[in-house]
Amino acid sequence: MNQLPTADEIFSRFTPFIREYIYSRGWNELRPIQIAAAEAIFNSEENLLLTSSTASGKTEAAFFPILSMLCSDPPESVGVLYIAPLKSLINDQFSRIDQLLDYTGIPVTKWHGDVASSSKSKFLSNPSGVLQITPESLESMLIRRGPDIIRIFRNLRFVIIDELHSLIGYDRGYQIICQLCRLSGIAGCSPRRIGLSATVGDTETTAKWLEAGSGRGTIVPEFPGNGIRWRLGLEHFYTGEKNGPGSKTHAALDPGYEYMYDCVKDKKSIVFSNSREETEYITATLRQIAKARGERDVFLIHHGNLSASLREYAESKLKEDVQSVVCATVTMELGIDIGRLERILHNGAPNSVSSFLQRLGRSGRREAPPEMMMVFREGVPLPNTPLPQLIPWSLLQAIAIIQLYVEERFIEPPQNKKLPFSLLFQQTLSLLMCSGELSPKRMAEKILSLPPFSHVSKEDYRSLLVSMIENDFLEYTAEKTLIIGLKGERLVNDFHFYAVFRDDEEFTVRCGSDEIGTIPSPPPVGDRFALAGKVWEVEELDIPRKLIYVKAVDGKMEISWPGGYGEIHTKILARMKKVLEEDTVYPYLKENAAERLKEARDLARNTSLLTKPLISLGGYSYCIFPWLGTRSFRTLRRYITANSSRLGISDISFEGCYYISMKISGNAPEVMQKLADQVRSEGIDTLSLAYSGSTSVFDKYDSYIPDDLLKKAYSADRLRSDEAEAYLKHSFPESE
Repeated sequence: MNQLPTADEIFSRFTPFIREYIYSRGWNELRPIQIAAAEAIFNSEENLLLTSSTASGKTEAAFFPILSMLCSDPPESVGVLYIAPLKSLINDQFSRIDQLLDYTGIPVTKWHGDVASSSKSKFLSNPSGVLQITPESLESMLIRRGPDIIRIFRNLRFVIIDELHSLIGYDRGYQIICQLCRLSGIAGCSPRRIGLSATVGDTETTAKWLEAGSGRGTIVPEFPGNGIRWRLGLEHFYTGEKNGPGSKTHAALDPGYEYMYDCVKDKKSIVFSNSREETEYITATLRQIAKARGERDVFLIHHGNLSASLREYAESKLKEDVQSVVCATVTMELGIDIGRLERILHNGAPNSVSSFLQRLGRSGRREAPPEMMMVFREGVPLPNTPLPQLIPWSLLQAIAIIQLYVEERFIEPPQNKKLPFSLLFQQTLSLLMCSGELSPKRMAEKILSLPPFSHVSKEDYRSLLVSMIENDFLEYTAEKTLIIGLKGERLVNDFHFYAVFRDDEEFTVRCGSDEIGTIPSPPPVGDRFALAGKVWEVEELDIPRKLIYVKAVDGKMEISWPGGYGEIHTKILARMKKVLEEDTVYPYLKENAAERLKEARDLARNTSLLTKPLISLGGYSYCIFPWLGTRSFRTLRRYITANSSRLGISDISFEGCYYISMKISGNAPEVMQKLADQVRSEGIDTLSLAYSGSTSVFDKYDSYIPDDLLKKAYSADRLRSDEAEAYLKHSFPESE
C-alpha cells in the first residue's frame, strides 16, 4: 500500500519561489487540502476535484503544484486556463495570483468584457502563462479568434474551474464543457481539469460532470471532518401591532427592520436577501433608519442590475478596515476575498443548504467562527386568515436547512439537465460560425458528441436544424451544406450571443455622468423608482439608446424584476414537516422565533395537518400539504390541474411548494382516492403535463425552439413523477 507523502516531501517539490511565498506569509505548515492537491497533481495525470469550506486555501492548493510544474517545464503557449463565473472573482483572484507570480517569469492575464483591448493585444502577441477568463469571453474567443486558438492553447496543461457549484447543472456550466471539448479538438491539447468549490453535495456526480469529454478520471481527496463552529441566531417579528413576546424594539418604522439595523450597525457585515427587490427595499429602509436616528449611513448595495462601478465600490469598502454594511443578493455569495466580516445577516430563509453555507462562509475568516443572524417578518394574521397562511414557512425552511447540515452534512446534489435545447441552439450557431459550413450529418456528429447533448436524439436534433433553416437562422445551400443564415448572423454578431443566460434588454439609468444600473422598462418622465437603495425621478428618456436620465430624491419605494427564486430539494420539505412534528428546542432560536415555532407546532397538531392527507378549510375548500420539493410539487400540481374538470376540482392555488388549496364539489376524500387509483394504474406521464404556453420562458433561446422539443425538455428537466406518484399512493391508499 502506497504511503501518502509527508508535508515536507510535498514542500520540497514546490519551486523555490513558491516556498519563498509560503515563508513570506508566516505559514508554519501546509494544510491537508494543499498536501492532497499537490499529491494528485504531481503524481497522477487525472483531473482533480477540490471541495472544502470557503477560505480553506483551495486556490493556493491548486496553483502551488501547477506553477511549480510550469516552472520546471515551461509550456509553449498558455499553460493554465482559469475559468470563473464572475468578472469580480477574476479581478480578485488576479491580484492574488499576480502576487504569487511576482518573482517569476510566468505572466497572468485577465480577459473579460471590462479588460482594455491593449492588454488583450499584448497577450495575443505572446500568449503564455495563466489566462483568466469568463465563459462568455471564452465563447467569444472561440468564435472571433479561430485562427489564433492553436497558437494560444496548443500546449495547455491545466483548466481550473472556480466556484463549480454555481455552474454545474446550469446551461452556463454545460457551455464550459462544450467549450473545453471544442478547444481541445481545435488546439490538439488535452488539459487536466481542476474543479474548486466550497459546497458540493454529491462528489461522484460532480466528478463525472467535471471529467465529461476529457478522457480522464477524477481524483476527489477526502479530508477529516471538522466540528461545526457557528454563531447562529434566528429571530421573528410580526409587522404591525403584534410584536411577539420579549420584543424590546422601539421601532418607529418596523420592529423587524429596526432589529436588523441593530444587528449590523456596528459590525462589518453583509445583509443577504433572495431577490433584488428585497435587497433594494432593505437598503433603503436601513438608510432611512440611520437618518431617523441621526447616525452615519454606512449602507451599500450589490446586485446584478447595478453598474460595475457601484458593485466594485461596495467590494472595495468591505476589503477596507472600516465599518461598512453591504446589502446583497447571490452576487456576493461567491468566493471574492473580502477580508474578515464580523456578521452575516439574512432576510428570511436561504433557498438551499448550499446557499446557506456559501453565505455563512463569507464571515468568520481569519480563524474566527462564522456568524449569521436570520430575521423573519410576517404580518399579523387576521381572524379569517386561511390555515395554510398561518404557518411560518420561511422560519421552518431555515430551521430545516440548518438541521439537515448539522445532522447529516446534507448538501443538495447537482441537478443534471438532460435536454438543454437552448444551449444546443447557441452551440450550433457558434460551431458553424467557427467552421464556415458543414453538412447536416457532420454537424450532428460534432454537436451530439459533446457531453451535454448525450441525451439528445438524432431525430430531435434534426427537428431543431429544420426549424433553424425554416426561420433563417441557418441556410441549406445548393451543395447540401449548412451555413449561418441572416437571422443567425444578426444573433452571432451581437455580443449578447456569447452568454447562455437570459440577458433581456434593459434600460441604463444615469444620474449626470454616473451610471447607476439598469431596470427592465422605462417609467414616464416625472415618475419615480428605486435603484441602488435610493429613489430617482425620471428627467429625460432616450428610448432609441435605452437610456434613462434621473435625479436623486428623498423617500423609499419598491421595485420589481421578473425572475424565479430557484428550486428547493424534497429533503428540505420533509425536514420542515419533522420540525413541526418534533419537540426539539433549537438553541439558535431567539425568544420571538421560539415562541412563533411553538405557535406553529400547536396549530399543526390541533388541525391534524401533519396526519390527515386532506384538510378541510370549510365549505368546498380543501388543502393538501405534500412536503415535496419544487419539481415533484410542480408535477403534482399540474397533474391535479390536468384532471380537475373530470373530478370536479376548481380554484386551485398554491404558495411556493408548501401547499395546494382547491375547491372540490363532490365527496373530497373519494375524489382524491380516484386520483390516487388512477396513478396506481397509469402512473403520471410528465410529457402530457408539459402543455403549450408553459414551457417557453425559461432559457435564453427557448423562443426559437420548436414547441414539441420544449415540451420534452420541460418534462425531462422541470418535472419529476416518482415522488409525486409515491405521495398520492401513500396518502390515499387503496381501499380494503
